Amino acid sequence: MSSTHSKIILITGTSSGFGLLIAARLASLGHIVYATMRNLEKQSALLSEVNRRGGEVLVRQLDVTDKESIQRTIEEIANRHGYLDILVNNAGYVMGGAFEDLSDEDIRDQMEVNFFGVQNLTRAVIPLMRSRRQGKIINISSVAGLDASPGLSAYNASKWALEGFSESLESELAQWGIQVLLIEPGTYDTKIFRDNTRLAHNFNNPESPYYAMSQHIHKRLMDYVNHCHRDPENIAILVEKLIQQKNPSFRNMPDLECRVRVLLRKFLPFNIYRRIIRNVIFKGFDESATK
Repeated sequence: MSSTHSKIILITGTSSGFGLLIAARLASLGHIVYATMRNLEKQSALLSEVNRRGGEVLVRQLDVTDKESIQRTIEEIANRHGYLDILVNNAGYVMGGAFEDLSDEDIRDQMEVNFFGVQNLTRAVIPLMRSRRQGKIINISSVAGLDASPGLSAYNASKWALEGFSESLESELAQWGIQVLLIEPGTYDTKIFRDNTRLAHNFNNPESPYYAMSQHIHKRLMDYVNHCHRDPENIAILVEKLIQQKNPSFRNMPDLECRVRVLLRKFLPFNIYRRIIRNVIFKGFDESATK
């Protein structure tokens, strides 16, 4: 890719998972990539992958809940380039646990990162895009933003909020030539289900009335993740395509899991659909084990 076609791209949450792959792929194509992460001590995996593919990234410390770190990075981009072409809001994590096992802090922290963090960064970059009447904001959502599961109420709430915010923002920014796009992956075996998963403060408390249920759901989820063979590189490929396309789709469901669940939810009566989901999730669960 020639330098005349390279984009100025800012990506959050690039220390692992989708963010790492997106940053490495776009850098290898010749784009100017600001790869940000909360903890710079975790940059080695990213740099190794970027080096393997051939490319360069500008690694910067950025915590989406810290407006000072956001301002520092945005000011650098503004001073060096004067504009930003692409923002990929990828930073996030999964908070697992039944609602009663979640503390106020558990829920607020989940929303601060997955939802308010997106708003913090989006608010900061819009002026850089609006001044040129162009740009793309790509929000990494989830099938969890379209269909809820037991034991993930905080995570579901954060992604449902992201979906609604993105729909509204898409209409508001269209007059400035700024496109807002959603990517809604199903389940992929990335660190979001391992290192980047947090559990409710009462999740592992045997005295919790939800203890047996939570342990069962967690085991079922991890068994599914461990046998999931979807390639997370496909999300990076999709981001590349959305950047290249002049008029990309607002909503992008990259895998069969997401599309099937959305179709079933849309066309089946809700009580029937939920019965199917519960039967899958609670298969083998002994309800007599609950307190």
